[in-house]
Amino acid sequence: MEISFVAGFGPITPDAGAARAFWEDGLGIALEEPAPGYLTNDSLEGVKAFALWPLAQAAESTFGTPDWPADLPTPQAWLEFDLASVDAVVAGVAELVAKGHRLLRDTTEEPWGQTTARLLSPEGLLVGVTYTPWLHGEPTSP
Repeated sequence: MEISFVAGFGPITPDAGAARAFWEDGLGIALEEPAPGYLTNDSLEGVKAFALWPLAQAAESTFGTPDWPADLPTPQAWLEFDLASVDAVVAGVAELVAKGHRLLRDTTEEPWGQTTARLLSPEGLLVGVTYTPWLHGEPTSP
């Protein structure tokens, strides 16, 4: 089998209102409702990386420890939205916070040169708002 690309990705949503508030109102992903309760965006650009990220590494990158906090849902997947610049990440994070979304980690430059901020979606996805220089044709800075 040869996979051509990631055809789709999205959370399974137990609370439609909370999901729409996070994904559409918080992150600004325009959603259509072609069938009752099924929200979609078929024009969002594709995935640049598909990776199996060990929980210990995700915890280390988010909290500085390999242990995921017991008081937070353990994420079942990760999803990163890359923005146009570091300034765009800072502004995007400010918008999310202003709309009441709780950050797990504020905007930080990772050792590998990517700028990230992280939060949990209502479904328990580890969501990154990022700027990844090499995905924009720029060199890394580590």
